[in-house]
Formats: sequence, structure tokens, C-alpha cells
Amino acid sequence: MKEHDENGRVIADFLADHKKVRKVFYPGLSDHPQHELAKRQMTGFGALISFETGSLSNANKMLRRVRVCSLGESLGGVETLISHPATMTHAALGEKGRKAIGITDGLVRISVGIEDKEDLLEDLDQALGAV
Repeated sequence: MKEHDENGRVIADFLADHKKVRKVFYPGLSDHPQHELAKRQMTGFGALISFETGSLSNANKMLRRVRVCSLGESLGGVETLISHPATMTHAALGEKGRKAIGITDGLVRISVGIEDKEDLLEDLDQALGAV
């Protein structure tokens, strides 16, 4: 869990600074609306991160290029898994239902695993290069 948390923080910071990423949703970032609550309640911030690529096309381009991250609908293993909620976990809600809860076509979700941080950073950077 320590490695998950540490890798999650590194990946969240990387994504927050990446020019192709519009917004990162992660309680460990100071701009997250629940950051202070998370600091009080948690000993770490975990490894589940969502980020906005801006469109379905951008998300698809990025997801087709990842090599270390595995595309998967279920999140939570020791390996890094990446998903596209609009076409996977939340597809049944329809466009209107997803919009009501803030799931856009450009949203990507990642559950950061315990692989080498540099491998993950390089993989995400090259994949975001397609956006």
C-alpha cells in the first residue's frame, strides 16, 4: 500500500503538470475540494486518479498508446490499470446520466500499481503525446 500511495502521488503530480491534461482529480493535490478532509482522515492519498483529456478522441488516442498501463474495466490490482469510464464502467448511464455526475467523454481513470515510477511516467508521457 505504501508503494501504491507513493506512486499515486508521483503520477498525480506528473499529470497535474502535463500540458495535455486539463484537470486531475486526486485528493492528494492541494486544489482538490476534499484535500483538507483527506489529510485529516487518511494516512495517505492512495493510487486512484482521474484526469481530463478534453474529448473522446483524445482519451482514445492516449489509451491506445499505453504500454506499461493495462486497459481494464476493474481497478485495484498491484498492476497499473487504466480505464475510460464513459465507454466502460459508466456506459450504461447514457450521455445524459454521465453528464449529471461529471463523467465526460475525455475522462480517464487510472489505478496506479507498484511498477517502477519511471516506467509509468515514461508510458503516460508517450501516450499523452498522441493527444
